[in-house]
Amino acid sequence: METDKEQIMMPEQPEESEQPEEPEQPELLEQPELPEQPKRRRFQVLNGNALKIIALTLMIIDHIGAAVLELGVIEGYNMGTLAISYEAAMFWWYADSVLRAVGRLSFPIYCFLITEGFTHTHNVKKYALRMGIFALLSEIPFDLAFYQSMWYPGHQNVFFTLLLGILALSVVDYYEKRQNRWIGLVAAFGFIMLGDVLHTDYGAFGVFFIVALYAFRNCLWLQTVVGCVLVAWETTAPLAFIPIRMYNGERGRLRLKYAFYAIYPVHLLILYAVCRAIR
Repeated sequence: METDKEQIMMPEQPEESEQPEEPEQPELLEQPELPEQPKRRRFQVLNGNALKIIALTLMIIDHIGAAVLELGVIEGYNMGTLAISYEAAMFWWYADSVLRAVGRLSFPIYCFLITEGFTHTHNVKKYALRMGIFALLSEIPFDLAFYQSMWYPGHQNVFFTLLLGILALSVVDYYEKRQNRWIGLVAAFGFIMLGDVLHTDYGAFGVFFIVALYAFRNCLWLQTVVGCVLVAWETTAPLAFIPIRMYNGERGRLRLKYAFYAIYPVHLLILYAVCRAIR
């Protein structure tokens, strides 16, 4: 009797072991989007130090014309204390016109630098205090250079104008943070008028110009248009916005903060000495 053949069964594949589920990753909190930095353009090659050097150079050129050529050479000729010919006097008169025209570019640049300094300073009070100290230190050199006197109350140096500009911007900034920008601009009017009351260089206009540049700081093309229109009464002054628009927003590596302040009274004393030597 034949034995039954056992049925050969196909081996069953082992059941796949269930893979443990991966623990769910906690959802990351969404990071707030940072505001996009404006792209630097190819022509924006000037940092803060370079812009200050340009403004300083233009100012000294302007003051050479005002303090040396006008008060020294031209007035000396008119008073008969300087023995030069009429032709020579006319040459220096034309030279003075050129220097003064070039020098008109300095004030708009300084005003722009004040708005930048105010925006980036860590301590507005120290910024204003520093400006005030150098305003006081520069007053006698300013009066000597331009009025040949130790004390002339009818005209104060430009540091006082820049100081009032900083104080006006402080008021504007205070109300801007409380969503009352227009109240801040109106409140700044008091500091603007102090420019005329104190007879500072450029008077109320100078302080107003600083506030205007600050008000349009977030729209550069509009800041340029408004700035050029405001200073158009000085023929060459709108050209100041060429180097201003070449500014790249960087401070620069050199730390020359106090040097830029100190040069102002020092160069005025030097120009006064040159003027006295000529006359």
